[in-house]
Amino acid sequence: MRRKNDLGRDPMPGLLLRLAVPTMLAQFVNVLYSIVDRMFIGHIPDIGGLALAGVGVCGPIITLLSSFSMLVGLGGTPLMAMKLGAGDREAAGAILSNCFRLLLGLAVGLSAVFFLLRRQFLWWFGASADTFPYALDYITVYIAGTAFALLSGGLNSFLIAQGRSGLGMVTVMLGAALNIALDPVFIFLLGLGVSGAAWATVLSQAAACVFALASLRLPGLPAPLRWGRFQGGLCRRILLLGLPPFLTYALDSVILIILNTALQRRGGPGEGDVLITCAAIVQSYMLLLSMPMSGITLGCQGVVSFNLGAGDRKRVRQALCGVFLLCLGFAALMLALTQVLAPRFVLFFSKDGEILTRSVRYIRIYTMGALSMAAQWMCVDMSTALGQVRLALGCSLMRKSLFLGGILLFPVLFSAPAAFAAEPFCDITASLISIILFLRLTPRVLDRYCARPVPPEAEAPPELLP
Repeated sequence: MRRKNDLGRDPMPGLLLRLAVPTMLAQFVNVLYSIVDRMFIGHIPDIGGLALAGVGVCGPIITLLSSFSMLVGLGGTPLMAMKLGAGDREAAGAILSNCFRLLLGLAVGLSAVFFLLRRQFLWWFGASADTFPYALDYITVYIAGTAFALLSGGLNSFLIAQGRSGLGMVTVMLGAALNIALDPVFIFLLGLGVSGAAWATVLSQAAACVFALASLRLPGLPAPLRWGRFQGGLCRRILLLGLPPFLTYALDSVILIILNTALQRRGGPGEGDVLITCAAIVQSYMLLLSMPMSGITLGCQGVVSFNLGAGDRKRVRQALCGVFLLCLGFAALMLALTQVLAPRFVLFFSKDGEILTRSVRYIRIYTMGALSMAAQWMCVDMSTALGQVRLALGCSLMRKSLFLGGILLFPVLFSAPAAFAAEPFCDITASLISIILFLRLTPRVLDRYCARPVPPEAEAPPELLP
């Protein structure tokens, strides 16, 4: 695979594959950050089930923290790609340097807030008296490495946007490989248990962070990382454009927190912990579907933004169609594999007969709307690439509202496990509405901004942001 890609001239099918496959695989490997810890924790003698439930409570909190890297990374990447497409490397470098400052500031602030409130968060978000000690051990250590998680996740997208998807993939794979290697050492060999799993994750993220920073300093990049000058107005544009993908991930975390709380309260003593254990496994499996699909859209986002900045209508449309087909093909493959792999997947976490049977059933329910996710992911992330913040934000919020409504209503109308059916309900309904809106609005965007080529010295159109 070539190290460099020409976003404006390479044939579109091959270009999309070269960008999407590495980032998809990188996100697939990135899932291991979350699920490998749970796999090892679930097999700790005597306490595996309760410890897994405790870490399951931490999962949405960790995802919420990580979503702030999306706020900056996916907000700055389209802007930088548009500048590169217009030939303005200096402005592209300024965007990268300001994103770096934003990530540093968020890392410091979030670490302080989450550390001070970690106990309250765990009680509010579904921990029980039995699972609280394990959840506290894990989250305390993880918060200490927040800066590494935000910087490695947020800066990685800027490598991809400059055609260096291979380096982006190595960044993620380096951290995941170290995590896999260190987990058994810290958990079992050193006897650190749940906190050992968290230490393995933090050290792995630190290594990925160092590699991402070093890669962005390479002299051959069109826009290498520099300290630069702080620009308040630019930072506001970055945060505004990054708001839809941020809300997509952040609200997912909030909703999963509500799911855990609903399962704990509706399930009652004992049953609630079992349901949360199953939910931790189900959500881990769902990451195998959603994160690689996010990798496809992330990897191809720069192609859309670059060619929009260059005023090339044909290539923008080719890219949008190609991204949808890639997402749809991956979703179809995972939906088929679910029927075969779900039981084997659950065995990685627990050999308990009840947890195995129930988790497999819940996974199959949870993934029933997988094909619809392809349309939803494409609409939200490609709307962001086109600079259509309102459309991306509206589609994202609509899906979250449907999901939240299902979580709150289904357990009341049926039973506590019915909360798992909220996922396919929102996926199918939201995707139908999103694709209609996207097909109606996208031609207008192309008519407005691709009517004529953008001269090299021109800046990205300010109208792209509302």
